[in-house]
Amino acid sequence: MNAPSLPLPLVLPLALGALLLVGARLPLAVQRFIGLLGTLCVLAAALDLLARTAQGDVLVTAIGGWPPPFGIVLVCDRLSALMLTLTGLLGTAALLHASGGADASGRHFHALFQFQLFGLVGAFLTGDLFNLFVFFEVLLIASYGLLMQGGGPARTRAALHYVVLNLVGSSLFLLGAALIYAATGTLNLADLAIRLGQLPPVDARLAGAGGLLLFTVFALKAALPPLHAWMVPAYAAAPAPVAALFAILTKVGLYAMLRLLSLVPDTGSEPALAGFATWLLTGAAVVTITAGSLGALASTRLGTMIGYLVMLSMGTLLAGIAPGTPEGLAAALYYLVHTTLVTAGLFLLADLIASGRAQGDRLVIGDPPRDAQILAPLFLLGAIAIAGLPPLSGFLGKAWILIAVQDSAATGPTVWPWIWAAVLGSSFVVLLGLSRAGTLLLWRRRGAVSPSAIASRDGGLSGLARPALVGTSALLAASPLLMLFAGPLTGFTLATARQILDNGGYVAAVAGLAPLSHASDAREEGRDR
Repeated sequence: MNAPSLPLPLVLPLALGALLLVGARLPLAVQRFIGLLGTLCVLAAALDLLARTAQGDVLVTAIGGWPPPFGIVLVCDRLSALMLTLTGLLGTAALLHASGGADASGRHFHALFQFQLFGLVGAFLTGDLFNLFVFFEVLLIASYGLLMQGGGPARTRAALHYVVLNLVGSSLFLLGAALIYAATGTLNLADLAIRLGQLPPVDARLAGAGGLLLFTVFALKAALPPLHAWMVPAYAAAPAPVAALFAILTKVGLYAMLRLLSLVPDTGSEPALAGFATWLLTGAAVVTITAGSLGALASTRLGTMIGYLVMLSMGTLLAGIAPGTPEGLAAALYYLVHTTLVTAGLFLLADLIASGRAQGDRLVIGDPPRDAQILAPLFLLGAIAIAGLPPLSGFLGKAWILIAVQDSAATGPTVWPWIWAAVLGSSFVVLLGLSRAGTLLLWRRRGAVSPSAIASRDGGLSGLARPALVGTSALLAASPLLMLFAGPLTGFTLATARQILDNGGYVAAVAGLAPLSHASDAREEGRDR
């Protein structure tokens, strides 16, 4: 379906980022208003796309009127709309938190934030590999600047590792895309879905090598071991609103994996993902879950612990994807929504705790933070949600993944017990780590100054900025809301999973702008001449 309005959520943050960059000397209050209004507009546009794609429609627009596969094409299906909505929600909550003072650490904070949104939106909407690379670079460059807001040795070290590893990833991305183009003559995703099944053996091996390089890059973006070294230090060192937005960065790598996996030709007997290296995805899931849970347990700072929880969540998502079934993928998508919102909320909560405590977010015995009677229930809510305990959405997401893994013939009786052991064991380990953290950070010990005394001395609960509390509470409240509306959401994720596994609608929608197979044949004839 042709959708001329599709570029709106992409153009808006680009225009506002340029405006804020030129107007860097505008009063901070004005920059906050422009940034928040623009992010709310992106969220509104994402919700509109979510409603328009909910029935299975695939929205397509060709930039400049150039038909695919020759021009730039934007494509939005259920998965894209879901990721755009998550981006808008995170951006809004992060900017509300930043208005408490975090955005004053750098003159270009709001401009970089909008450019980051531009890169994220573009990555979720693009319909070809080369523009996916371009948007990856845009969001990475913006994230470098956001990570360095406020300076300091810890952020400089984290940013250096982040830059070096992602530059290596960018180089591999270009090489992988070049190999695929050499084999197929196209980088358009819909065109690739047609061409990959028609390649002769020599070109198929070349395209396979390019695909493996791209999967290595996406594994780096998703922070899968042993390519995870950049992630936890960067997330722990970043300002809290930036870390909250970064919660979706690793999901960009996972999104790209799903897009590339959907191009694998269907063998006819099983879904395309079912036979694609299930053992490799399962092994990666178990290793990632184990490393993330042990890292969280050994953490000495709350921010570091949450960074490892993000890593652990990536392993749980891979566990759902490994069977290659609609149920497993749907469970993973439900869990993706849950973990993205809750971990972002925990990053914001960690900042509120650290700002009201002399020891910051270090997990050592000390005085409880100011406003502990407000922060403690929020921490308890976040801990129950992220550990996967009933009755919140983390429990439903993990239980659905485990059932899907056990019921899948692809994982088999020798594979699924490993995933069960990893997921259930990690929940227990995370619960221990969060219990320890909550005790050290929030428990009022004998002789400590009580929160009520602090409130009376300071003339009120002054430790919390109201916008920051609103953003944090909204993200953490997502878990009970996801459980409350689990019926329609699980139905949506199941429909989304089926749409990913059967990419015929995606290809047909793009082909509606141009006959892709004919264009590919003409290009092949030109190469032969």
